[in-house]
Amino acid sequence: MATTLRHEFYETDEKLTLSIFDRGADPGAVNIKFEPRKLTYTNGDKSLVLEPLKGQITTDACEFTVGKVKVEIRLVKTVPGRWGGLIGDSPDPLANSAASSSVTTTSVKPQKNWEGITTNILTAEKEKTTEEDPNVGGDSTLNGFFQKIFGDADEDTKRAMMKSYQESGGTTLSTNWDEVKRGTVEVKPPAGSEWKKWN
Repeated sequence: MATTLRHEFYETDEKLTLSIFDRGADPGAVNIKFEPRKLTYTNGDKSLVLEPLKGQITTDACEFTVGKVKVEIRLVKTVPGRWGGLIGDSPDPLANSAASSSVTTTSVKPQKNWEGITTNILTAEKEKTTEEDPNVGGDSTLNGFFQKIFGDADEDTKRAMMKSYQESGGTTLSTNWDEVKRGTVEVKPPAGSEWKKWN
């Protein structure tokens, strides 16, 4: 029976770096196959197949290194831009289905259901739990989540989180010490924002 491997990734517009946690992997036994929309990793009875990849990769530019704890795979994106995930159909099939269906318009004005609107407003004001909606609680819930990660982390992970958060002005939070220790973590403001230092 094949063992599924734990993995995580981070990305820039040009590359996606995938870490597969395969402790003590023998570089001679690791086999990675790059295809335009598929990645296959095998090491003995352990394997990981990612298909379809969220975007296309330039297979001959991709590379990997085998470390003591993990195998790091660098996928070079054919088209620059954020994927936001590893696998998934792109372009989104839902975007095409709406355009292809015939649309008929009528000039009948729908009647407003004032009773329903009032009920919606009243129920919307009730507090939801974090189980019903993970976004409830805003910053306090998010801070609690990061405190739990930090509290359960090893020293390298804690060091990576502190350094990445401080050097990026709070725009980046990394748990990968190998990546963070190499140099200063760059500031990555949200799309449409501009980074300015306080004097």
